[in-house]
Amino acid sequence: MESLPIHITINPELYTKNPESSDLGKKIVQTSIEMINDLGFESFTFRKLGVAIGSNESSIYRYFESKHALLVYLINWYWSWIEYKLVFATTNITSAKDKLNIAITLFTQEVKEDNSFTFINEILLNKIIISESVKAYHTKDIDEENKKGFYKTYKRVVQRVSDMVLEINPKFEFPHMLISTVIEGAHHQRYFSQHLPSLTDVEEGKNNVVRFYTDLVQKTIV
Repeated sequence: MESLPIHITINPELYTKNPESSDLGKKIVQTSIEMINDLGFESFTFRKLGVAIGSNESSIYRYFESKHALLVYLINWYWSWIEYKLVFATTNITSAKDKLNIAITLFTQEVKEDNSFTFINEILLNKIIISESVKAYHTKDIDEENKKGFYKTYKRVVQRVSDMVLEINPKFEFPHMLISTVIEGAHHQRYFSQHLPSLTDVEEGKNNVVRFYTDLVQKTIV
């Protein structure tokens, strides 16, 4: 049975024209994910993207004012997708501990492609989140972008899971710090496992990243 298409809503501040409104817009997003993954964000340009999709560079600027805006859009799409999966996976779960374990697993496990979205490759997008997303946050405009709600979805996901922590232990002082550390730390461990393996303990087939962070959270919030 085929999955029904699911629509992810993105803050309109993040684009000039909604890329999901046309085949060209979807192609821009799809191909940019492939190219950023292959080239790295620094080497990726709208000129190269235009050549790859057989379109003028100016047509891309009708959707995104800069490649930074495109990266922020991709980050928001990713966290909106994660939020959808989190809500779906925990809706009928009554145990706060079980909900938290599901959330930690979702944050730390290897990503599989979701066929609900035909123009987004979630596996490649996850690789971009791991290796490139920090470049969206570490800019001089971060405070202004934050005021505009550019990172609202990511913060909302962290809040959802922080609330699970507090449901288990209402006196725990650092729920947001813990959850954001788990997310960013798991990304670092996935990156290290591919490029700097001596900095991690990831082993093929042992799911060590998920096991480590699940254990860490459980022991920390007691």
